[in-house]
Amino acid sequence: MRMSPVSTASWRAALPDSATPIGISRGIPRGRGGYRRLRALEPGPWFRSVTPTRYLELYNEILSRLDPAEIYDRLVAFGDRPMMLCWETASECHLGKTFCHRHLVAQWFEDRLGIAVSEVGHPKLDRFAFLRAQGIAAPTYRISRSRRLI
Repeated sequence: MRMSPVSTASWRAALPDSATPIGISRGIPRGRGGYRRLRALEPGPWFRSVTPTRYLELYNEILSRLDPAEIYDRLVAFGDRPMMLCWETASECHLGKTFCHRHLVAQWFEDRLGIAVSEVGHPKLDRFAFLRAQGIAAPTYRISRSRRLI
């Protein structure tokens, strides 16, 4: 079975006409329409007030309660080319100035479903440059033999 591609992007990015924009951020741009929302992937109210390490812990708790195949199916149900959107720009992530939860979701899909998730307009994006610069290992969501996340 061929899976529909899933992508990520910033709300500020120019999206292809074929895109189905899906907001996974807590807020949305004013005056922007034509998007869907998937609130299950939004970070909690803590998103601006915790350290990067704590952010990962809290967001991983959110992901651990979700089934990646079900979330993928929900995204694709919105349209053939779902694109998960939030605020951080790809260039800021790539330069190690910040990181973004959409990239955590992308890694989760890649590790758990075996699908590639690209960033619109940034095929060589270094998603986790910021985390590594902080001495924090890039997250992995592969299932170990004991069925726990590693």
